This record gives sequence, structure tokens and C-alpha cells, in this order.
Amino acid sequence: MGDCGIIERMDALKRYFLLDPTVTFLNHGSFGATPRPVFRAYQRWQRELERQPVEFLGRRFTGLMRSARQALGEYLGAAADNLVYTTNVTVALNIVARSLDLGPGDEVLASDHEYGALDRTWRFLAQERGFRYINHPVPTPLAAPQAFVETFWRGVTPRTRVIFLSHITSPTALIFPVEAVVRRARQEGILTVIDGAHAPGQIPLRLDELGADFYGGNLHKWLCAPKGAGFLYARPEAQPLLKPLVVSWGYQAETPGPSRFIDEQEWTGTRDIAAFLAAPEAIRFQEEHHWAQVRAACHALLRETVERVCALTGLQPLADETWYAQMAAIPLPDSTDLTRLRAHLYDEARIEVPLISWQGRKLLRVSIQGYNTRRDVDKLVKMLASVLRGGVSA
Repeated sequence: MGDCGIIERMDALKRYFLLDPTVTFLNHGSFGATPRPVFRAYQRWQRELERQPVEFLGRRFTGLMRSARQALGEYLGAAADNLVYTTNVTVALNIVARSLDLGPGDEVLASDHEYGALDRTWRFLAQERGFRYINHPVPTPLAAPQAFVETFWRGVTPRTRVIFLSHITSPTALIFPVEAVVRRARQEGILTVIDGAHAPGQIPLRLDELGADFYGGNLHKWLCAPKGAGFLYARPEAQPLLKPLVVSWGYQAETPGPSRFIDEQEWTGTRDIAAFLAAPEAIRFQEEHHWAQVRAACHALLRETVERVCALTGLQPLADETWYAQMAAIPLPDSTDLTRLRAHLYDEARIEVPLISWQGRKLLRVSIQGYNTRRDVDKLVKMLASVLRGGVSA
């Protein structure tokens, strides 16, 4: 399909989303947005739960969750029994971080591009248990993937027990070459914990082939599932390392399921599992709408956006287009007053787009999803040009 056809398709996709039409929404990366058919499926599951809660949670729970895990496993390239649903990545990776036996003399190595909530998780546990959590600098602009690996690996020491790394970073929106890092870590006996919050739905995943020991992902972002849908993947050999974050009936289960991992992590007490059960509908929605083509069109529009904003500011991008997919962080002048710029963009122009301060730099993080069009980008660039010319500075 040509450019015109895919642009028309993206314009038509707007009608499937519940987003406020008065807002130019360029921030899919923060919390996602759910299409109407997926949201209807979500509400159907909620109504089914309320219609007969005992039947739903007491008798059907195990089978429903097994089916949902199987659908998710096929999508992620993972065996269903290597996955459990969680509310989000922060919960998933808290399970991992709190389970690992780390103490004085041990180190957890991360980059300086990591998500704040998980940085805080590791710092909290480091203070409690006495290990070191290290954010190793990875400077931009990024060049070749192997250069990234070599730069990051300079932070590894004989005390490194765990590598924690984002697959797609939150503040800088860069796709890190985690496959190469995982391979090297395995050779050196270092555990790998990957934050895949932004990966499912934005880039293809084959988790069993990737071979990370632990991988957490969000489904409510780029897969467009309902809020409250995420997952934890654990390699079979690494599953015995995990402990339940919440001890419930799955611990020492009277009727064991397929694995202790599933038993201990899946049932944590009474909760609404409708978001999990609607995740397969999100997968179907994207398949029916040829999402590989949609993603490619989104990437092309994002590349154009990066070029236009950088031409406006005269600044160099953080990396070339091979390092991002549907989300990019674009440098802004150091003099930019982010508070004032945010007020101009949202309060005046109703443009929802995050402004980020990272490592002393000012960034504009733009997300392009299937409902976005060039009109959205034109409005953003026009407003930025007007505001920056007017001197939105400290």
C-alpha cells in the first residue's frame, strides 16, 4: 500500500479511539490509549465478573488466565508457562528485584537512561540490603550497537551480579541492543533484568529467543490493551529464583498448577482481571488493522517530526532513526523554560506532549501512534516555532 493509502488508514483509525478530540495527543508513550473494540471487551469481562463473582473467580479463573497467557505467549514468542500477567512493569520488576539474593559486595549495573520508578526500586533495595546500584553513563549521540555494548560494558566489574537495562528507554526513547548485552551477560554468568515497558506493540519480540532471565512489559502502552495490563517473563532456569511479592493461596498450593512460578505469581487474592483477559482482543485489533504497516507509517512520520524540530532548534538528534521506533526524544535549547513551554503547549494549544529534563538536558518526547496524522505534527511544529521565537527561556 502506498503512502497515501496508509495515511488515509491512519486518519480512519482515529474513530476507534476514545481520546478527547479537542486535544492533539502526542503522548501515547505515557499511558497508552485503548481502541473502542478492546475497551468493550474489557467491560464485557468486568460485567461477567459481576454477574457471578464466585463462578468467575472461584471456578473459571485458572482456565481464563491460561487462555490469556497462551494468546500473549504466541504474540511475544514465549511459552505460556514462562509468563504471568501483572498490573504493570513496575510491579513485575519489583517481584524480580525483591526476590534476588543481593547484599554487601554485590553490584547491579544499569544505564543512566532508566525509568525513575525502577531506579527508585533498586536504590531502595540497595539501601536496605547493602549492594550497590550503579547508573553507568551512556552518552549521546549513539553510534553503532556494538559501540553501545562496549561503552556499557565498561561498567561491569567482578562484583556485577545483575544487569538491569531498558529495551526502549523512557526519558530518551532509544532502543537499546539488549540482545547483545543479554548474550554477553549469559557468557559471564550475570543475571539480566530487562525493562520492556515500551516494547510490546512498538517493536517485534521473541522473548524465548532473546534469552533474558527476566523481562517485564506493559501491554497498556503500545499494544493498546486496557490500563492495568502488564506481564513478567521469566526464563525457566531463572524461575526458581523468584519469590511471591504477595503471599496468597498459590504459595504451597494444595492443587499445584503447571509451575510454582505460575502458582505463586498469578493468584494474589481478589482482583479485577478484566484488563488481562482483554489483552488478546488488543492483539487481534492490531492484527486486523495491519499494525506492522501502521507502525512503519508512524515511524516515517516520527522521523519527519524529528527532522523538522531539529531544523527549528539547530540541535543534533540523540541518534539516527535506527535507534527509535514510534517514540523519540528531541533535544531542546538549554535555555528553554520547560514549565512555561508546557503551559504554552497544553494550556494554549491543547497539545499533550511530555517535556523532560534528563541529565541536565531539555527534551521533547513525541509519540506517534496509529491515530496521529501529519496535521498533529504540523500543529506541534508551528506552536514550537512560535514559542521558541518568542524566547521561552529561563
